[in-house]
Amino acid sequence: MEGFVDRSDELDQLTGCYDGDSADFVVIYGRRRLGKSELVRQSVADRDNAVYYQAVESTGQNQLEQFVDAATAQFPSLQNVRRDWEALLEALGNEDAIVVIDEFPFLIEEDESLPSRIQRVWDQKLQDTEMTLVLVGSSISVMEDKVLSGSAPLYGRRTATINLQPLTAGDARDFYPEYDAETAITAWAIYGETPHYLQTIDPKRSLSENVQASILSERGLLYSEPEFLLRMELQQPNTYFSILRALAHGRRTPSEIAGMAGMESQSLSSYLQKLRRIRLVERHIPVTESPTASKRGRYRIAAPLFRFWFRFVYGNQDQLRLLGEDAYEEIVAPEIADHVSPLFERLCQRALPQLVDRRLTDIGQWWFKQHELDVLGLSPDGLVAGECKFTAEPVSEGVLSDLERTTAEVRWSEEPTDSKPLYALFSRSGYTEDLKRVADARDDVWLYNLADVLSALDGRSTANN
Repeated sequence: MEGFVDRSDELDQLTGCYDGDSADFVVIYGRRRLGKSELVRQSVADRDNAVYYQAVESTGQNQLEQFVDAATAQFPSLQNVRRDWEALLEALGNEDAIVVIDEFPFLIEEDESLPSRIQRVWDQKLQDTEMTLVLVGSSISVMEDKVLSGSAPLYGRRTATINLQPLTAGDARDFYPEYDAETAITAWAIYGETPHYLQTIDPKRSLSENVQASILSERGLLYSEPEFLLRMELQQPNTYFSILRALAHGRRTPSEIAGMAGMESQSLSSYLQKLRRIRLVERHIPVTESPTASKRGRYRIAAPLFRFWFRFVYGNQDQLRLLGEDAYEEIVAPEIADHVSPLFERLCQRALPQLVDRRLTDIGQWWFKQHELDVLGLSPDGLVAGECKFTAEPVSEGVLSDLERTTAEVRWSEEPTDSKPLYALFSRSGYTEDLKRVADARDDVWLYNLADVLSALDGRSTANN
């Protein structure tokens, strides 16, 4: 599917900067493949006063020459301007131009003085014009250190920041609108919410055919994608690969991850910190605890495609090659429900505010010792506890009983003393007749199917108990 999905807020923000009567300095950054380049290209597509330059890994001189080519194509008078970043930007400022420099970190790699030079020309010349300068970067660490941090030369100059995020699950579904609810959730658990990955899906083909063609086949567009991106971001990535493989196979605590990765747990912290900084790994804690004080953090891969790749592709390339077109059925199909299950929990957490009639102040997981809740919503009116089952069997009354017992173990300092928990069950395969009768007789038990979850994520909740 071609298209530019749901970046209207960001486009409106950029348009407001372009059409304003004062100078604007915009910084756009975020993980690779989220559509930053497409966003800025769309934003300047119909503007004859815009210069768009995408930096490449090259010498500083070549980069400058390529920028001159892009600038003079729009403003031929710049042919007479000295080949120098400050002189060129000053001349473009005099034209009240829109200047987009994409992949700005590549320029900094060749010339570390460039942020200071841009700061100087901005302070002395550009801030008094109607120019809009847009710096775009995928290397989050470089953008944070060299552009956004308090010690960076450009700190305090920007007038707008766009920290581009993945699409929502509802927007991702626009790439496979004909898939039924189960297939759509499975597709999300494989491709995630990254536009570049979603655009490889042919909605006329089955999900298994798409995965076979785009991820499992040597010729697939995503067959080497995670490895390629990691090698761009990380030096000596093999240790990171081992950590991500452990996470993809369900290891969550530092000791579990280190054990499977074959490393000392003391040395794991710096690797996890780097993976978190480039937004491939998330640390999460029990929802009732303080993010700054809790020591019971768990880790997980943030991007579903990376989780899928490190589970089914990494280390299996020879087997995938031998199996050919049968790879999905032989390797993925027997384990796909287990892969989807923890990601389904994340979707249920996101859907919960649309499904229950309580104002929720926070939503997440909860665990303590042997007790664990897939979904826990905190509310001034009390707890909303949920259990998610992406299994082939209908959910029985026993699951509700277990959920009630586990919820009774939750300790939340702000829980109202007279509150009554609500119980939400989410099931791939429906519910037994006994459980349906219990839910019909009670006003604190809610049963949801996959379509209910997707409707809530689309903002069109129609589910009830």
